[in-house]
Amino acid sequence: MKVKKIDPFNIVVFGGDGDLAVRKIYPALFHRFVDKQLDLDFTIICITRTPNSKIQIIENIHSFILASIDYSLNKALLNKFLKKIVVQEVLSPTIEGYKGLKEQLESTKNRQSIFYLSTPSSAFGEICNLLTLNNLVNEKSKVVLEKPLGVSLKTSKEIHAKISLAFTENQIYRIDHYLGKETVQNLMVLRFANHLFEHSWSSEDIDSVQITVAESLGVEKRGDYYDKSGALLDMVQNHLLQLLCLIAMEPPTKLEASFVRTEKLKVLNSLQMFDEKTVETDTVKGQYTRGKVKDELVNSYLEDIDNYESKTETFVAIKALIDNWRWKGTPFYLRTGKRMAKRYSEIIINFKSVRHNVFPSQGEIPGNKLIIRLQPEERIELVQMTKLPGPGGYRYRPISLKLDYVDSFKERFPEAYERLIIDVLRGEQTLFMHQDELEAAWIWIESIVNGWKKAKTRNVLYEAGSWGPGDQILEKEHKWSKAYNDGNQEI
Repeated sequence: MKVKKIDPFNIVVFGGDGDLAVRKIYPALFHRFVDKQLDLDFTIICITRTPNSKIQIIENIHSFILASIDYSLNKALLNKFLKKIVVQEVLSPTIEGYKGLKEQLESTKNRQSIFYLSTPSSAFGEICNLLTLNNLVNEKSKVVLEKPLGVSLKTSKEIHAKISLAFTENQIYRIDHYLGKETVQNLMVLRFANHLFEHSWSSEDIDSVQITVAESLGVEKRGDYYDKSGALLDMVQNHLLQLLCLIAMEPPTKLEASFVRTEKLKVLNSLQMFDEKTVETDTVKGQYTRGKVKDELVNSYLEDIDNYESKTETFVAIKALIDNWRWKGTPFYLRTGKRMAKRYSEIIINFKSVRHNVFPSQGEIPGNKLIIRLQPEERIELVQMTKLPGPGGYRYRPISLKLDYVDSFKERFPEAYERLIIDVLRGEQTLFMHQDELEAAWIWIESIVNGWKKAKTRNVLYEAGSWGPGDQILEKEHKWSKAYNDGNQEI
């Protein structure tokens, strides 16, 4: 695939003094600057609605980058980067309020403009409208949208309708940082560059697939937002469904955005919908109570948000079925939750056992597992049966062959946002959702939401520091892989 070059740019970060911008966006640009990938003319414009905050914002960025880097740094390089940041106060959402931004952008008309909307999605339409009214959008402009993109199919369409008045679909980048992780990227290579795996990548050889995104933290400072969304909309609708698509999609004709998106959309359209009966058997939603996480006593969700009437779920487990030729009959188990025992994200491909056991004295032979760890340590493991050393017959047990990214690649490991922002600058949309994908995802998610409402499904309470109530959806022949523990996967 031909690598597209990066043209000079202005990146305008709305919500530029927010937590996401300081922790992710600016550090991502800084690391690409240090690696000389941004050895060109560019300006970062931080949009803030807080008056007289320019010095404080720069100090916050400076402090976070210094505290987060784990390599020797020439501080003069950091200072050079910080001079690329211009803090622009937009004190009112009016044409006049955008005057300073307009003057800044018109002084460098030859550059491409990247509008990064790190704000609630309810503000997307207003921002795009004001950009249009100020004549700041042209054919070289792009807009980056942070999730969540609405709270339903209806609101998602409404937001898109407002954005599309200013930007065409090929100018819109809906960002999901999970798709920028190296192990997720390696899914494409693992499947489509290895005949060994692609040949056996179907219901013929795969018994089940598990996708887990577990968080040990609670809602922290996101209580107001989280209580309106819950685990289903916060994690499943975007992160977990995108991972499912990459695992389940057919090989694209080319590794280009339109071809990849087409195959992902086919998967989403093939997902079996839920009704009030199947949500009771094939989904579980839960809410954490008081408990211990890492030996520390923590509050319940209701205490964390100070709302004792909330019915919002903090845990979801789903048995998803894909009605197509490749995956008919293979369950995809999705699980995510807050205040769980450990923080980890992984995909486990459970292969079927051998068709005939020639070692009957050793009992049943378990199937192989392909484990793709996304966090905290990114790595890939293939679990296979191996003979134990020694005479006296055949004794075997599962042994992992590991590709540990940190050990195998000694250079610094780029963050997901670095990859995704560089793709935006290059105009590469493969890792970004198309509106058709987003709507298909919402249709499936709403079948769960509506099923819960009709069935009057209640939250199952689970203790903070546990693994949640997800066992209820597993069939007798399946079980969750044992929890991530001190860097070793227990089999």
